[in-house]
Amino acid sequence: MKQIFTYGNYLKNKFSCKVYKVGINISGFTCPNIDGTVAKGGCTFCENDSFSASTGETQELKGFHLNLDSKENPYLGKQLLQLEQQFSAISARQKREYGAEKFIVYFQSFTNTYAPFETLKALYEKALSFDNVVGLSIGTRSDSITDETLNYLASLNKDKEIWIEFGIQSIYDETLKRINRGHDSDNVKKWILKSKEVGLNVCGHLIFGLPNEDKAMMLETSKQAYEWGIDSVKYHPLYVVKKTALANEYIRGDFTPISEEVYLDVLTQSLLMKPENVSVQRVTAGLDEDALLAPAWCRDKNTQVKNINKALKPLGLKY
Repeated sequence: MKQIFTYGNYLKNKFSCKVYKVGINISGFTCPNIDGTVAKGGCTFCENDSFSASTGETQELKGFHLNLDSKENPYLGKQLLQLEQQFSAISARQKREYGAEKFIVYFQSFTNTYAPFETLKALYEKALSFDNVVGLSIGTRSDSITDETLNYLASLNKDKEIWIEFGIQSIYDETLKRINRGHDSDNVKKWILKSKEVGLNVCGHLIFGLPNEDKAMMLETSKQAYEWGIDSVKYHPLYVVKKTALANEYIRGDFTPISEEVYLDVLTQSLLMKPENVSVQRVTAGLDEDALLAPAWCRDKNTQVKNINKALKPLGLKY
């Protein structure tokens, strides 16, 4: 049985020890698709309040949000303190429970290049100053990064492990419009190619089960994402959360969530066409909370992974 090449495998091979990602949530960050810059309300599947890293220690900066045109940031000191507190708490737990030895600081929630350059520089350099931190992974949108930031990250990448994570979701513009994404597929392709040109590591996020997409469309998104040169991938099923536009569509009967059978079919085929060098960071997603409306199979991640491995076994693969 051949194990799929995971991000954990990649990090273990490169650093010869256990390296864990530390998810960070910095208050004051938002998204141009939420603040009205490119659209309002966010993507249809996004419950804005649900964005959080794996800590409850964040003190919110109520009513304060940064964007690319912000002239000043009076709360930078508080943000740097949040970063330090969250990293300290989460990395300590990862050491204790999983034997983690080194860390990638993962700027996870919202759009983590959507702020003035000096703010980003201060946060990134603070994160890299922590003990046993070997790099950064920065979650963002392709319409929310500048050449200045990209080139700066490329300079950091000479000595550290720097990743940038883009939400590709779909290569079909009609789908991106339907989910109120706020940018087209060419924009994602452009910034992934630019990121690769400057030497950055790129992780692409793909969503299977988007409205009106069939299996052929989902697989074509995977195929093109691989062709753009991504280094790692996260696969997500689209699930419906309360208090979202997608929830309203689901309740009206205008959206039918992807079945587990179809998801497993698309996922296994996507994995089979994936280039060997592309690592896998996630094979599914879900929510074991009352906020989940559908599909029910997305509630238990352990069961999902078991079923994924059952689907992979006849192919001689395991996750």
